[in-house]
Amino acid sequence: MKQNSFYALLFRQKYIKRWGLMRNSTEENLAEHSTETAILTHALAEIGNNIFGMHYDTGKAVILALFHDTAEVLTGDLPTPVKYYNAQMRMNYAEIEKNSAALLLSKLPPELTDVYEPLLCGGEPELIKLVKAADKLCAYIKCIEEEKSGNTEFRQAGISIIKTMDSMDCKELVWFREHLLPSFELTLDEL
Repeated sequence: MKQNSFYALLFRQKYIKRWGLMRNSTEENLAEHSTETAILTHALAEIGNNIFGMHYDTGKAVILALFHDTAEVLTGDLPTPVKYYNAQMRMNYAEIEKNSAALLLSKLPPELTDVYEPLLCGGEPELIKLVKAADKLCAYIKCIEEEKSGNTEFRQAGISIIKTMDSMDCKELVWFREHLLPSFELTLDEL
């Protein structure tokens, strides 16, 4: 009998450490990151819907965010400087991610494959844009949190992420950064 280990593999996200090249004040794992990305994707979709008159399917966006890095249960979290070293490296890693997603899908009963394929291998471009923006926002918030704890190791990463966010065409992200992001700089008492 074939082992349908898809869900068991997904539950291993808690063992995948992020920011492997950095000295962390607080460790972060893939499960935490996926949850936070889903929360921020929800926020961006609702900002789009309620402030900019968009018609995002918030539920779909959140589910895409929950699954956006699941391939990493098989590959681990490749550090950004390696993943984006050059175009060839990025292309190679994209192929590895694609193969990892296909392998994960093969761990499902056939009756469920069509349900999960769009979550692991694509999705609607307008929703993927929100997930990517939320993903960058999560990375930047991690930098803020690390610097707040006195860890300057994340300073340059934060500067780089700001440049990336500045180049993204996402009005929801701009609005979040202007109206909601500053609170992440506050202490618990100030919140």
